[in-house]
Amino acid sequence: MRKNLYVDIHVVQAVPSSNINRDDTGAPKTAFYGGVTRARVSSQAWKRAVRKAFAEEDECIGIRTKRIPQLLAAKLQELDPELDESQAISKAVEALKECGIKTGKTYETGALLMVAPGQIAKLAAYILDNEKLDKKEVKNVLMSGNSLDLALFGRMVADNPELNVDASAQVAHAISTHEIIPEYDYFTALDDLQEKDTSGAALIQTTQYDSATLYRYANINMHELQGNLGARDAIKGAITFIKDFVLSMPTGKQNSFANKTLPNYVMVTVRNDTPVNLVSAFESPVVARSGDGYTEVSVKRLEEEFFDALRFVNQPLATFVVGKYETTVGKQAASLMDMLNHISNVLKKAVENEDINN
Repeated sequence: MRKNLYVDIHVVQAVPSSNINRDDTGAPKTAFYGGVTRARVSSQAWKRAVRKAFAEEDECIGIRTKRIPQLLAAKLQELDPELDESQAISKAVEALKECGIKTGKTYETGALLMVAPGQIAKLAAYILDNEKLDKKEVKNVLMSGNSLDLALFGRMVADNPELNVDASAQVAHAISTHEIIPEYDYFTALDDLQEKDTSGAALIQTTQYDSATLYRYANINMHELQGNLGARDAIKGAITFIKDFVLSMPTGKQNSFANKTLPNYVMVTVRNDTPVNLVSAFESPVVARSGDGYTEVSVKRLEEEFFDALRFVNQPLATFVVGKYETTVGKQAASLMDMLNHISNVLKKAVENEDINN
């Protein structure tokens, strides 16, 4: 696979009244961009939605927790039922200490740590098979057998940077292509057992929301993903990520607003020079004429920005588009699955060419 090979994912998606990602006050998150207030959905929120989508498809995902010692101790007891809880936790703490991961009095790590289930199983087996632990071997176990989300989003271990896994995917904060004005919903609830001659509501509250046409962007460094997963699994993992990034949505207040929509437009490019976020298409906010909406204008702006970017970067190796709007930038796919098949073929060809060159 070429050392420089990137997959860019661009999505335009209209979302109705919603509050899918809240700030500390409960209001929808916003950003100030191009001189106006935009709706915003954090990258963390969308990455979690993607991880949940992986799990729903039975994709093995990592476990992010401070309770790694307990997790490892449980696996030790599963493999060796003769170990009591105290012995198992002691062995687990000692193994983690060997690779520089500190635990406190409650046997928790100082920060959240992501591990793949297979890494926990392999480490437990190694502990039981070796009376004396080797720091290098413990590290090797924790650095191999990455789950897809760990390979994509990485891992940072402050106690021991040698255990860090470099992320192979970047996810931008989604923002609206236009200015938004936050709104408030005033609502009441009645007590079903309230006396008939009693007036007034049992509950009076307000909730904040907005509606927006979002521009969403993510990219994959295929070289990094190959290093984290291996060549064959990297291609499968990239396709899974593209699909689940496109179709997922954070679930904040979803029961209140039923705001789950599908993208209006998706563009995916495969590049051999650099990833390119095309958000500058919307630095000047889209202004829609009454009744016309923002989506079609946003798609047109995005494709214009694609061509503007070619003054600075190479033509992509391949560009695919799916959506109801005619495209001028690449091949129009019949469906998302059709697009994914095309992308998979392009990536496989890149791998074959690299194998031949090597």
